[in-house]
Amino acid sequence: MRDRNIPRRLLRLCPVCDGRLVISRLSCEQCETQIESAIDVPGFFGLPPDLMEFVMIFLRSRGNIRDVEKALGISYPTVCKRLDHVNELLELGGTKGIEGPYTRRSVLEQLEQGRISVKEATALLKGLK
Repeated sequence: MRDRNIPRRLLRLCPVCDGRLVISRLSCEQCETQIESAIDVPGFFGLPPDLMEFVMIFLRSRGNIRDVEKALGISYPTVCKRLDHVNELLELGGTKGIEGPYTRRSVLEQLEQGRISVKEATALLKGLK
C-alpha cells in the first residue's frame, strides 16, 4: 500500500517512447462522474523536484526573498539565480524557443537544431539533475 505522505510525481513523458503525455480523464471521487478530454500537463510539473520544492517555499514565503533565504539557508544571489532558472524553464522570462517537456534528449536536440543557445541548454540540463 502506498504511503499517503509521499507525494506522487506527474509524468510528462511516456516511459516507453519519450512522447509527450496529456491528462485524458478526470474522475469525481464522490459521485464517480468521469470526464474525458486531452489536457496538457502544466509546465510546473516538468520542473525538477528540487525546483518544485523551491517554488513551493517561495510561494509559502509570499515572494519574500529574505524568507526564502532563511528557509533554505542560501544567499540572496542564489535565490535570485534559482528564480531566474525557474523562469527560464517555464518560459516566463527570456528563454524563447525552448519547447518542454524537458529531457536530456529534447534539450540536446533543440541545441543541435539551433533553437536554443549553449547557455540555455546548459541551464536546462543543470535543472534536470
